[in-house]
Amino acid sequence: MTDVSFRGLCLRATNLGFSWPDGTPVFDGLSCSFGPQRSGLVGPNGSGKSTLMRLLAGQLKPTAGQVETHGVVAYLPQHLPLSGEASVAQVLGVHAKLDALRAIAEGAADPSLLDIVGEDWDLEERTRADLARLGLSDIALQRRLDSFSGGEIVSLGIAAQLLRRPDLLLLDEPSNNLDRASRQHLYRLVETWRGGLIVVSHDRELLERMDQIAEIGPSALRVYGGCFGFYQAAVDGQTQAAQQDVRNLRQQVKREQREQQQARERAERRSGNAGRSLASAGLPRIVAGNRKRGAQVAAGKSADVHSARLEEARQRLGEARRGLRESSELDLSLPATRVPTERLLFDGRQLQLRRGGRALFAGGGVDIAIRGPERIAILGANGAGKSSLLRMIAGELAPDAGDVRRGAGRIASLSQRLDALDPDASVAANFAARTAHLSPLERANLLARWLFRGDRGQLPVGALSGGERLRICLACVLHAQPAPQLLLLDEPTNNLDLSTIEDLERALRAYEGALLVVSHDERFIEAIGITRRLLLAQGRLQEPR
Repeated sequence: MTDVSFRGLCLRATNLGFSWPDGTPVFDGLSCSFGPQRSGLVGPNGSGKSTLMRLLAGQLKPTAGQVETHGVVAYLPQHLPLSGEASVAQVLGVHAKLDALRAIAEGAADPSLLDIVGEDWDLEERTRADLARLGLSDIALQRRLDSFSGGEIVSLGIAAQLLRRPDLLLLDEPSNNLDRASRQHLYRLVETWRGGLIVVSHDRELLERMDQIAEIGPSALRVYGGCFGFYQAAVDGQTQAAQQDVRNLRQQVKREQREQQQARERAERRSGNAGRSLASAGLPRIVAGNRKRGAQVAAGKSADVHSARLEEARQRLGEARRGLRESSELDLSLPATRVPTERLLFDGRQLQLRRGGRALFAGGGVDIAIRGPERIAILGANGAGKSSLLRMIAGELAPDAGDVRRGAGRIASLSQRLDALDPDASVAANFAARTAHLSPLERANLLARWLFRGDRGQLPVGALSGGERLRICLACVLHAQPAPQLLLLDEPTNNLDLSTIEDLERALRAYEGALLVVSHDERFIEAIGITRRLLLAQGRLQEPR
């Protein structure tokens, strides 16, 4: 029987508190509830979105409060802890039942096989249907995981959760690493989902398909009805109103300060005039003293009134400032990177790679030339070889065949894996190792511009969120000497929060060098001013028709 207090809800968290083992607090007294609607969960990197999802899924235990769920809850983490040796059936959690079904079909009569199958006689059909919903209809259930691309593994992870037939589905950055076709399958799944759904995502197209947006804070979620566009409009309106309040209250504080000063000057003049008048009036000393004290008391009362009004105005200004959203805009002024229009930065002819003896590219390989401040997007499905091509251009991977010619300018590359830094060393130490030409003060100032201020700069890189890690990786790439004239970016918006994506877009629009980017985020590609698109499909690199 359904709990009456839970009617219409899939999940409820009450006075939730959580701190890491070192005592670092994440939440304090957070309460929220979710029903059978599609909810997008947003907030800055490091605000605790993934931690909250793990608490709601029961993967972490709160240090205070409780989480109550109604029905089956399925959870897809941002990073899937999967072994490359596992089969598709093992990833989906159906291998034991499929083996039992196969044994029964072949005539085995062991009663334990019936117990294993239970009511799931149509399991293989349902499994293939769920795979088809995510664009994986033709894969063999015995295929090993290490033969899949990162995006295909994410789709398999989603399919595994669908097979649990959940009442509430929790997805943490589900569109990371998905190519355009796989994203479209995910969007259709979300559009047709009829249970509860909570999605952590920076994917604006995915968030446009939500019924509500929940913005995370340390002790509360602000919930906005409607899709991401409604949320953004509401936030912009709140911000403008809060900024106007702050401006008005600043003026009021200045006015109260001015009036307080004027009242003090008037009181001093009156006191001086009263003293001279009493002396010239020849009044008895005791009467003159009483009148002088009375004037001082009146002046003191006036000063108290003005002080109280000033203090009240200051308090209201402080409250208004706290109501403003924290400004965390990156200052990504980039080093001088201007490239002459005709300068050749890279020229690759008939480039070829082999994997397990098989040629990655068709025919005689692929050709690509980059001249001047071009902005090129390489498009294509997961597994087509886009990342491998970028690694060849960067010089990280030697081609098995073909000719490479590089210009004099430095080529800088940001890997999709973000694994170029020492995870055990601090942010500051990693940055210093790559910017030895800068003084300690210059390095500290630059790290502050990348939002690593104070103690944040002393955190080990391995403890950072995905977005924070991308920030320090990008800072190391851009500020190393000499400044890069060709910048290679592989899925740079993965793990970034929405405001940081906008900051990155602004920075890349200001970048004067050449840019080569692999991304499935169409809005990002449009925002950074791409001038040429190349499609890598069926082993061929060409301009799409």
